[in-house]
Amino acid sequence: MEKMSRRRRVAIVVNKKLGEDEEIERVILILLLLFLVHHSHNIIEGSVTLNHRRLQIHLFSNINLVSFVNSITSMSSSNSADNISKWEERVCINSGRKFFKPKVNGSITPAVGMFFKSFDEAFAFYQRYALAAGFSARKNTSWTNVNGLVKIRYIVCSKEGFHVSKEIDSGSVENSKKIVRRNRGSKRVGCNAHVKLILENNNMYKIYYFEEEHNHIFVEDEDIHFLPAARSIDYVKESFISGLSAINIGPVKAFNIMKTMYGGFGEVGASKVDCKNYRRDLNLYIGEYDAEMVVRRLIRKKECCPGFTCDYVIGEDRRLKGLFWADEQSKKNYTVFGDIFGFDATYKSNKYDLVFVPFTGIDNHYRNVTFGGALLGSETADSYRWLLRCFVNAFGSEPKVVVTDQDAAMKRAIKDVLSRSRHRLCMWHIWEKLKTKVGPVLSANTDFNTRMTHVVWNDTISPEDFETEWHSIMSTFGLENHEWLKDMYDLRFDWIPAYYHGEDLAGLMRTTSRCESENYFFGQICNPRCTLVEFFTHFETAMDIQRHEHRRNDHDTRYIESKPWSDFVLEKQASEIYTKTIFKDIQIEIDAAITKCMSKSLDIVGDVQYFEIKDFRQPCTSFLKVQYSKQEDGLTISCSCKRFEQFGILCRHIFYVLRYDDINEFPRRYVHRRWMRDVVSVGSNHSNIRFDEIGRNSEIDKVYREIVVANEYVVNRLVGDIDELCRYRDHIKSYIDKADEVMVAAPPPSRKERFAEIGGNIEKSDSIIRVPIKIRTKGCGVQKRIKSNREIAIQKSSKIQKSCRVCGEKGHNSRTCKDKVSSNAIGSSNAM
Repeated sequence: MEKMSRRRRVAIVVNKKLGEDEEIERVILILLLLFLVHHSHNIIEGSVTLNHRRLQIHLFSNINLVSFVNSITSMSSSNSADNISKWEERVCINSGRKFFKPKVNGSITPAVGMFFKSFDEAFAFYQRYALAAGFSARKNTSWTNVNGLVKIRYIVCSKEGFHVSKEIDSGSVENSKKIVRRNRGSKRVGCNAHVKLILENNNMYKIYYFEEEHNHIFVEDEDIHFLPAARSIDYVKESFISGLSAINIGPVKAFNIMKTMYGGFGEVGASKVDCKNYRRDLNLYIGEYDAEMVVRRLIRKKECCPGFTCDYVIGEDRRLKGLFWADEQSKKNYTVFGDIFGFDATYKSNKYDLVFVPFTGIDNHYRNVTFGGALLGSETADSYRWLLRCFVNAFGSEPKVVVTDQDAAMKRAIKDVLSRSRHRLCMWHIWEKLKTKVGPVLSANTDFNTRMTHVVWNDTISPEDFETEWHSIMSTFGLENHEWLKDMYDLRFDWIPAYYHGEDLAGLMRTTSRCESENYFFGQICNPRCTLVEFFTHFETAMDIQRHEHRRNDHDTRYIESKPWSDFVLEKQASEIYTKTIFKDIQIEIDAAITKCMSKSLDIVGDVQYFEIKDFRQPCTSFLKVQYSKQEDGLTISCSCKRFEQFGILCRHIFYVLRYDDINEFPRRYVHRRWMRDVVSVGSNHSNIRFDEIGRNSEIDKVYREIVVANEYVVNRLVGDIDELCRYRDHIKSYIDKADEVMVAAPPPSRKERFAEIGGNIEKSDSIIRVPIKIRTKGCGVQKRIKSNREIAIQKSSKIQKSCRVCGEKGHNSRTCKDKVSSNAIGSSNAM
């Protein structure tokens, strides 16, 4: 002990090396500290450090004696506990070998005479003892009697026995080589620690021998999580991995997320390989029963949910060829939004390359809505005919307009099945082909592009004006004999907007871009390696996301009031009728009616008024004609722009006339039901049974979710009070021992049993539906694309060519160099 200063701030340093009898020396140090504090009136603070078994005490004035002595006592005792060995060591006098006996709480230490109700209960008990000691156990020898009943079982240390290297014969008699596997090391050291159990007459297992000593040291506490017995994919981890799998997050990323949540790799209780093996084992369990499991699940969902519809078709070899499904919410949506929809095949959604065909419409928020889906084994006309018949049977009616690409099989199927529907070809696909068909020079011509855009994409042009302008363009640019353009002109009734003025709401979907967007949306959740069971989980996750967005849009419409742009009374009424998204379009039209429209003339014939409206939104010389009349049953109004007929909302020209005539009530006749608020209710996620919940014990899942939510609620409330939060933690930890007892008495189901809950128990038979054979679809491309000479030249010019080391030129190497060949020839002639 040394006194470093006599100033007001006095520092006393005690350095004391801890000897063998730590308890006595700790008492002496505390008494010494009491003496120093009693005689030093200006001691203000204290600190304790322990480095290399040396205790250093630093004292300053006015220390809190009680808390400081307690800190020394607790620190010394905790350090003493840390240095207590986990085992007792014994050295054999004859051989000099060391043996180690674990120090474990007696309540979990096996003893001769213990009884267990089953061998699994005994094994779970021994595993708990092994983990506390720092080793792993495994099942070993068993002995059965003449009746085949297991009478004796051994549980041994995982290091029992020795590793025997296996040799593999190459299979050839002449070249009979022994291929030795790579040396990966071995954990086996011949440990003899084990326990023997015998089945008594009362059908209980009894420990009749227990060898407690091991010939190896045990794993430290901080490395316990590396032992196989300490790693497992339990119910919580399975639920977590499965939940992330539903949004296309694999097991490796799921493990990394768990590591972050639990605070470290050692706290997860499993390894990355364990998570990957869980997914592998699940896929192996599904295996060839994939299609059978999916069909059974859908049939059971149909029994549980009367509004759910599914249908499937199989081939002569009982392989799945087609599958269609639609739930009750999809049918509700179709009754309101089913006037027009599109469908397009998408690829790489499952491991069998089945084509995924979703039916996509437009909801009252102008967002995509899915009416149903299908998986097809081929893209033939017969496959699409079967699919469309299933669709009509499920929904009970045909749409007014169907939009697809130029697939010939789809076109034939729509013509045969949807005879009352108008088939519209995707304008975007045709427009993109136009650029390549007319050549690079003409496609870069500004005048040509402007005139073609005006005649093709114009919603207001009449069929007669379209035909006149089309022929004028063909004549101007010398395209009268262009075969592809002539074919497109013959198909003008199927894709030009001028010919769809008579179809209500046909302008809502002119391309398959919404289908492409929907395919991309599903592609973010699906992956080309998933099974059919996983695919349906992904599909329902996508539907949950879509319907959640619809509910959020409904909420915003209901509770967020839009700001008015004018004092026009119809604008305020429109905000109470339409959804928020559609009302924004109405506002734009009303604002344009006030600021960008003007009436040129007004003619009155009887009760009908004819307006000519000038629209200043674009430079044009034509006028829009509005026909308006008032009758007893309400007003009647129409515009030559056909915006209401095409899109279901009134145009600016009509709003100009309504404002001109001081109409104070929004004409309900011209309110399309599909754009109104709350026109269809979307139930909560819990109102419909999910695909992955069928056959599982949903009550356990429900209780588990309630526990998680309740625990999160309590932690959020107590996070500001650390003492109360610690008491809550201790309360939860106090239940751990009871949980261990419950698990020993009733062990959790095995992995195979849990897989059976997911996929069901299916026995192999000739009547099961077999998985489809992987096929080549239209959109899968070719294995090797033929490259043009231009592309080959570009690739060659972009590559860095090496120089020949003989002549220094590029384009060849030293083996094919002409200079080398000639020099070799000269050398050989000189040699002769």
